[in-house]
Amino acid sequence: MTLNLFYAEPDPDRWLPYDRYPRAAIRRLIRGAPRPGGQMRVFLNLCAGLRQIGVKARVNDYRFALRNPNALACIIGKPFLLDSIPWKNPIVFGAAVYSHPVDDPFLLERLDVRKVLVPGPWMREMCKPQWGDAVIDWPVGIDTELWAPAKSDAGLFDVLPYDKVRWEHQHYEEVLIEPIRRTLRQSGISFREIRYGYYHEDDFRAALFKCRSMIFLCEHETQGIAYQQALSCDVPIFTWDRGGPWQDPSYYPNKVIFTPVTSVPYWDDRCGMKFKDVWEFVALWGEFWERAKARQFAPRDYIVENLTLEKCARRYVEIARCAC
Repeated sequence: MTLNLFYAEPDPDRWLPYDRYPRAAIRRLIRGAPRPGGQMRVFLNLCAGLRQIGVKARVNDYRFALRNPNALACIIGKPFLLDSIPWKNPIVFGAAVYSHPVDDPFLLERLDVRKVLVPGPWMREMCKPQWGDAVIDWPVGIDTELWAPAKSDAGLFDVLPYDKVRWEHQHYEEVLIEPIRRTLRQSGISFREIRYGYYHEDDFRAALFKCRSMIFLCEHETQGIAYQQALSCDVPIFTWDRGGPWQDPSYYPNKVIFTPVTSVPYWDDRCGMKFKDVWEFVALWGEFWERAKARQFAPRDYIVENLTLEKCARRYVEIARCAC
């Protein structure tokens, strides 16, 4: 089976026709190579998984799709690709899809979309009223060879707080992040911080090689590749999992109200522990830290059992076959 994969990052002209090309060149000179975002990482890891299991893929071969309208088009994303050509093909769309079906309420009517892949189970439940049985939760795999435990204990520090608070950051800096810092300092815990969007992957991986545990701060995740990379490095996580409604301000509360969500959609007790607020953090921190020091968690085992490149790629191929 040869899959026809389609993925691109939107980069429209801004001021003049075709100015996207010199702007991209200038960005690269100033900022260096672009950092893969979460959705690009989905595409890259899927391609890596397909190579591992020996499945061939054409990438962005629009001419082939136009000439072969019965061939399945696997549009990994993003949504603007749905309008890139006049698709006649059956389509598997995702996992870089719309944030919510309300963004394209007639998607299944205007195109032959057989399956819509979303990154995790709570997002599937949120989308199911509009997309029905067409929606499937499919996580991309984690490169467990790249994201592997450190081979040396040299230079270790205790905790890596990972800040992915998206909205009202100043508020949560005051009521959550700073109280966590204060608790760690009072406990004599050594820590280094990292914030989403302000690091390169290599910096994150280097930090994971040196830390004994991680604190993950995010309102909710559809998959959560970064925390899963940490688990793959055998780093146990104390995660803020406040639950409640999906609170993306572009949708909540005027357009969409959905509950419950989670910050760790792929998880079991081997991965670490959870807390709902700063009071629960303070109450449970000692227990988590003692268990982490005693190596009572086994987070890498969870990833190896559930979220390897190979296993997730095989699942993708099964979905594609069923959609043909």
